[in-house]
Amino acid sequence: MSEGNVAADQLRLFIERIERLEEEKKGIADDVKDVYAEAKSNGYDTKTMRAIVRLRRMEKHTRDEMDALLETYRTALGLA
Repeated sequence: MSEGNVAADQLRLFIERIERLEEEKKGIADDVKDVYAEAKSNGYDTKTMRAIVRLRRMEKHTRDEMDALLETYRTALGLA
């Protein structure tokens, strides 16, 4: 087998792996969407849930900095 064929085979394998992972990612995204729909049908606010998920993903110090800055801006705008 020539070097060109080996490189082409390797490239094809990479592409096929990416395609499988993309399909799995789509399936997971659909599952997440279903969970949010179920939560909404049980009376939960999905925008707030998404915000909580985003906050939980952050490191504590980043979340604390964001909270402090948000409070500063609220105070400055009379929203506190």
